[in-house]
Parts: sequence; structure tokens; C-alpha cells
Amino acid sequence: MSTDPTVSIPYGRLMHHAMRKLIQTVLEDVADNGLPGNHHFFITFATGHPDVEMADWLRGRYEAEMTIVIQHWFDALQVDEDGFSIVLNFGDNPEALRIPFDAIVTFVDPSVEFGLRFESIESGDDGPDPSDGGPDDSPDDGTGDDTRPTPEAKKPQGEVVRLDRFRKNT
Repeated sequence: MSTDPTVSIPYGRLMHHAMRKLIQTVLEDVADNGLPGNHHFFITFATGHPDVEMADWLRGRYEAEMTIVIQHWFDALQVDEDGFSIVLNFGDNPEALRIPFDAIVTFVDPSVEFGLRFESIESGDDGPDPSDGGPDDSPDDGTGDDTRPTPEAKKPQGEVVRLDRFRKNT
């Protein structure tokens, strides 16, 4: 049993991993069975992620982020542990995309008012990532009071927060 007070359970990292696994499971089902009923997805991703594969003309048009819609026409949806590839139609031009799950910023299925948003925060050293063994990203506790020093060399990573953002007020 650890008595080191600087070691903690990386809840933010674990939640991040679980929500990306949920997206993987949903897309695998769609790849196997098609979109059921009125379901469709809006997926926003960071086009600058090093593992995103897309046509140069699309990257030039969407330098930071791009939102795709998976609804009426899509082809060749393939899903693996790291991400998915798909062919979508852009003005009668079919284009292949490869999107790693780590590049996803939002995933929304408006037909059932479901959405996930991955917030970007600075990386910390709170523990291992269950998916890659790297440093943990500490979740924002909502207080805005994060006084830990953050190395400037580390890049922002995504965290899952605010599911209520996509709910309708009743």
C-alpha cells in the first residue's frame, strides 16, 4: 500500500480513456450494422493532430479543427483501437479521412441529445495513463484554482467534462 501523498488515482485520465472507448464501441457497431433509426453523429477533431490523415486541401481549409457529419452518405468506415477511417463526400468529391480517437474534440448524436466534449488542459505528472503508460492529465475540478507549476514543454491534452452542455433545458 502506497503512503506517498503525491500519488493519486488518475480519475481524469481513466474517464478520458473510457469515453474514447465508448466512441470506439459505437463506431464499431455502425461499421458492422449501419446507423440505426435517426442516429447521426457530429464529430469535431483537431486537424493538427500528428496522426490525422486527410487531403491537403481539407487541412488547408480547416487548419485547427473540423467537424464531420456521419449520417446519410459515408463509406469504408473502419475502426481500430487507435481511431477510425472513413470516406465522406465533400461537394461530390469523396475523400478518405483517418481520425485518431485522441484527436476528437466533440462527439454528438443529436438524435438522442447525447454529447461528449473533451476539454484541453495542461498536462501534469499525477500518474500513468492506462492506455499508453505516459504522464497523467489531471482533471479540472471546476474551481479554476490549479496552482501546480506546469512545464511549458508539455502540450495540452483532452479531458472529458460537461455532458450537461448537450442536454435540453426542460
